[in-house]
Amino acid sequence: MTSPADRLFTPRFFVMCGYSFTVFLSAFQLLPTAPFHILDLGGSTFASGLFLGFLTYSSAVSAPLTGALADRLGQRRILIVTSLALAGFSVGYAVIADYRLVLALAIVHGVFWSGLLSASAAYMTNLLPERRRAEGIGYWGLSTVVAVAVAPPIGFWIYKHGWFWLCVVGAALNLLMAGIAFRLRRDPAPRAMAAGPHGRGLLEWRVLAISLSLFMYSFGYGGITSFTAMYADANGVTPKSLYLTATAIVILVTRPLAGRLGDRFGYKRVFVPCLVLISAGLSCLAIGGTRAWMLTSAVLFGTGFGTAYPVYVGYVMQRVAPDRRGAAFGAILAAFDTGIGTGSTGMGWLIGRVGFASAFGFAAALSALALPYFLAADRALAPRALAAPDEARPASPA
Repeated sequence: MTSPADRLFTPRFFVMCGYSFTVFLSAFQLLPTAPFHILDLGGSTFASGLFLGFLTYSSAVSAPLTGALADRLGQRRILIVTSLALAGFSVGYAVIADYRLVLALAIVHGVFWSGLLSASAAYMTNLLPERRRAEGIGYWGLSTVVAVAVAPPIGFWIYKHGWFWLCVVGAALNLLMAGIAFRLRRDPAPRAMAAGPHGRGLLEWRVLAISLSLFMYSFGYGGITSFTAMYADANGVTPKSLYLTATAIVILVTRPLAGRLGDRFGYKRVFVPCLVLISAGLSCLAIGGTRAWMLTSAVLFGTGFGTAYPVYVGYVMQRVAPDRRGAAFGAILAAFDTGIGTGSTGMGWLIGRVGFASAFGFAAALSALALPYFLAADRALAPRALAAPDEARPASPA
């Protein structure tokens, strides 16, 4: 029986789920359609990939700093400010007619995006009981998964009526986000003290180094986000958003169980097979772009990718103090977003020269390196005193 201290579903938990749903509903209407808009403005395939690339590079570079600022200035305050800023960016995208200026605005957008993600993740983590952390992050992540499942088809439908209206809807959702954040109570006190010493510097370098494994597999995710709709279109697969929607549905089904498995049996033990599934899913896209291969890839990639994040966060949060969680999430985002940005930009370049299949083959090969790197980095960088409990942690109560 679950004790009061292990209570997972609280009113603030559901408010944060609503906030995150709105965040990703707005973002994933914009991200898959922006490459098409840049092409309409006269940009190349490479330039279309730069939109997500610039946004995520900017987010990656700024994430360690904005995460630390969330620790110091308050997570709720950062959520309000960044939500209002995103509404302003949506208005900017609506009125700018030069794709180069759109790309320049995406760089500034990325700074505020990193602050929003770091602050929301730290706020939620402080709400969760330690023994159910990965499970809680997994359930919270379902709100973003549902948003990612429904947002692309909605975004493409609105885009048919004009880019301007897509941006207007995005601005309205960003203002709704600010309203939800404003109604949040003050930053929660951490529910449990994480193991490990308090960080002394501004950045969490140890977390950043281990998180390079996220860079290796998020490269493929950057390509998937920007180019699976184009890949489907090139192969006559309809709807264009099929892959993103199917992946989101798979994550929705598998993530709740996966988070609980990480809490019970050890985060590393669950994270390792996730890396194998991610590489296998990307390999399917390299083999073929038919409906069957895309759906097979979505199942494999969605299972691995959707499970990997909550268990990796659980793995990291064992090793940082509560007042360093914003900085730790900043380090995770830095590696993750650098991979997405490099994937979006690099895949755009590769697709223009060697085609979709070879580009996804390269992403699959890079993601395959994530497993040996993570195992080596874990042995070299993880505190020895914390390695054993993760490998043989007792089962938590249901």
